[in-house]
Amino acid sequence: MSKNISSSSRFAKIAALAVLSSAVALTTGCATKRTTSEVVVAPLGIPGGQGAYTGAVIVDNQVGVVNAANNIQAVVYFAFDSSEITAQSASVLNQHASLLSSNPTAEVLIAGHTDERGSREYNMALGERRAQAARDYLAAQGVSANNIRVISYGEERPAVAGNTEEAYAQNRRAELSY
Repeated sequence: MSKNISSSSRFAKIAALAVLSSAVALTTGCATKRTTSEVVVAPLGIPGGQGAYTGAVIVDNQVGVVNAANNIQAVVYFAFDSSEITAQSASVLNQHASLLSSNPTAEVLIAGHTDERGSREYNMALGERRAQAARDYLAAQGVSANNIRVISYGEERPAVAGNTEEAYAQNRRAELSY
């Protein structure tokens, strides 16, 4: 009889451990989906060696191109939550298209920016769409797409600090640099 008690006691312990381990597996193995997103930013640069990538986007132009670009407005603005090129932006971009077409080896960097409203991830994507819209416009004007680089800073580099509509409007932009 003592063998039966010890056998059933052992079975009860094993059954209890099985139930407990199943409960642990279910509660830890079936994590719920996060309601927020996370953006992982890699550190700039790769250590070591000559010519190591520093994370910077570089365009290298002749002094004449840079001087000519300094005489053209370098910023185009966008409406709230939009990457659509306005008539005013098209006028500015036409001047850049003319400069770039007359200097076929010249390169331009277009940096997209947003105001601070919206998540960081959303604003990075919107800044990218704005820079790409400006690139697409220039390409449609005959500028080689290989000479146009785009980057998005999202809300990270505001032109104007503040939480007013005027500040927001000045931060919704794409900047062209040579």
